[in-house]
Amino acid sequence: MRTWRDGDGTLTVGTDSGAREVPLRIAASYRARTKGLLGRDGIEGAMMLTPCGSVHTFRMRFPIDVAYLDRKFTVLAVRTMKPGRLGLPRLRARHVVEAEAGAMERWGVRPGVRVELRTTGPASGTPGASGAPEASGTSGSGA
Repeated sequence: MRTWRDGDGTLTVGTDSGAREVPLRIAASYRARTKGLLGRDGIEGAMMLTPCGSVHTFRMRFPIDVAYLDRKFTVLAVRTMKPGRLGLPRLRARHVVEAEAGAMERWGVRPGVRVELRTTGPASGTPGASGAPEASGTSGSGA
């Protein structure tokens, strides 16, 4: 099983028109997962919370799209959530990808699609995060 660390990465979505790469922020520590997108006015790209099976949007300033991923990085469900909502837990979900509302549809993220996750370096100011690029996230999971 893969051990995830806080940092930056790339989310790759294969579509009929080719692969789409999206900048990704990885939140694997308890502190990073707890903060998530709280207090932000927006996000460029997406944020992956791992391990994670449910989310809420209390104290968020903008609506988000939430994609629930299983161990093999296959999308189980995609939901748009307004601020102040509590999402239902997805029992098979091991990872959650959050982005601004409407982004998942533009990127071609929908149930049944398998995405790839790749780390590109540590988050700025994150001690202990590995800066070495890692293999595609499709080979394992952090849960």
